Amino acid sequence: MSNWLIYSIGFLAQILFSGRLIVQWILSEKNKRVVTPSLFWKLSLLASFLLFVYGYLRDDFAIMLGQALTYFIYIRNLQLQGEWRKAPKLLRWFLVVFPVIIVVYGYNNGEYDLEKLFKNEAIPLWLMLLGIISQVLFTLRFVYQWMYSEKTKTSQLPVGFWRMSVLGASLILTYAIFREDPVLFVGHIAGLIIYIRNIFIWKKQVDASA
Repeated sequence: MSNWLIYSIGFLAQILFSGRLIVQWILSEKNKRVVTPSLFWKLSLLASFLLFVYGYLRDDFAIMLGQALTYFIYIRNLQLQGEWRKAPKLLRWFLVVFPVIIVVYGYNNGEYDLEKLFKNEAIPLWLMLLGIISQVLFTLRFVYQWMYSEKTKTSQLPVGFWRMSVLGASLILTYAIFREDPVLFVGHIAGLIIYIRNIFIWKKQVDASA
């Protein structure tokens, strides 16, 4: 597959990721509090789908790992908001089995090519480790959000989510610079601004209710 098509898939995913943040940010500014619209999770799921494919096509395990860890959290949040069942059953089944399809496709003669994933000649070991650590830290924000939402039985984006987003995005930006990956760089530099803004909105929200 040509590089321009691979990068197009990656940029489209990042546009959708940025779009979810812009929607969430605009609605939060309008409501003077941090809100979590269902469109945020719908765009997240679609973008995750595309970015997982992008990571596979680039033989970038760090990107694939990050998406695999959050994919089902997006689905769970749609369930908590009552939006998941509104989607056609065929689409729901496809989205659930998609990661499995990718794994099966990744098998070579019945054996998954782990060496190809972990020993990409274009990525030094130290950079690969930085990418994996960055993605794990960035992903933990959604694990935290998921646990918080399960506890409250509502889909929310607490302030801890935004603080972890700032830390994770900063590390991924470092990885993107060394990796020379324009898709990751553009996507996370834009998101970093909105993450910081949501923290300020939360502070104003707390001050107003005090």
